[in-house]
Amino acid sequence: MNAPFPLTRHDAVLLDLDGTIVDSRAGIIGSLHDSLRDLGHEPDPQVDLTWVVGPPLHDLVARVLEHYGDDRAEEAVRLYRYHYERQGMHRSAVFAGMDTVIETVAQSGARLFLATSKPVHLARAILDLRGLTRYFTALYGAQPDDSGAEKPELIACLLHEQGVPAARAVMVGDRRFDISGAHANHVRALGALWGYGGEEELTEAGADALVNDPGELLGAIRTQLAAAHMHPAAE
Repeated sequence: MNAPFPLTRHDAVLLDLDGTIVDSRAGIIGSLHDSLRDLGHEPDPQVDLTWVVGPPLHDLVARVLEHYGDDRAEEAVRLYRYHYERQGMHRSAVFAGMDTVIETVAQSGARLFLATSKPVHLARAILDLRGLTRYFTALYGAQPDDSGAEKPELIACLLHEQGVPAARAVMVGDRRFDISGAHANHVRALGALWGYGGEEELTEAGADALVNDPGELLGAIRTQLAAAHMHPAAE
């Protein structure tokens, strides 16, 4: 039996936050509901808002408001931020097993990076609450005004600033944005099925492999990095 592919300091693992490291659905949707109430709307319980976990904030808020015939997106974003920072971000439990994955990758010597569309100061606060920040080489996310949240540009910036070759990196995320953002930079991407995107979305996005649960993630990361070393994507 072949030994598992070893991770080294030359390898980089990029992790999404919402739906990959933490189960943030309740906190995000709860904060959206609170902001809708502040605007005078009663949240419609028939509307499934699971899709809001992942996309940049401004994009999703405008779409949510359309259902209520409201166009006050900027005000809704301000109210959402208030509620999320006050209560919502505290409702972000780490998915079972992800803390072990994070610790193991960091202890292997590989570099671990966060690549999230969430403002980086909020991402840091969530990781701080869970005692996980110390395992990351650097955190990449949006600016406080939510600019810079698009995954292709964010991952490109990370690779450039950290000197990470695409063939030595793998991205792990639960939404199509994670997969397409990685592939735009010739980085392999794993789809996390325990998150919010689901098998169909991740498959259509072209994920290099799907992972059922965090217990399978380390093996999948090693497999993708080994494949990337053998068959690097054309730059």
